[in-house]
Amino acid sequence: MTKEFTCIVCPNGCQITAQWDGSRVGEISGALCPRGAAYVSQELTAPKRNIATSVRVQGGVLPLASVRLTAPIPKEAIFPALQQIQQLTLTAPVEAGTVILRGLLGYDSDVIVTRGCEKA
Repeated sequence: MTKEFTCIVCPNGCQITAQWDGSRVGEISGALCPRGAAYVSQELTAPKRNIATSVRVQGGVLPLASVRLTAPIPKEAIFPALQQIQQLTLTAPVEAGTVILRGLLGYDSDVIVTRGCEKA
């Protein structure tokens, strides 16, 4: 079966075609760099995603602080990860770059604050 992808790894946005038999990746064409072929292989065999969301802040000038993961996690873990992140509440002040949860769901990915929040 032929699968088509638009690569998101770099600004080229290559249109990549891959042969996929349901368990094995075959010929990959259209990638202008090796990263495109690696991206398509991963998408077919073990897709991963990164998450950016927000966490509640008590006593801050803003009610929320934006957060993201330090590394992508398996696609099927997105909703359980979001549920775990949504249970977090921070207390102001919160500094950007602070790790607020290590090893999310047992993966090698931490939750890190991307926008700080000063105390009200």
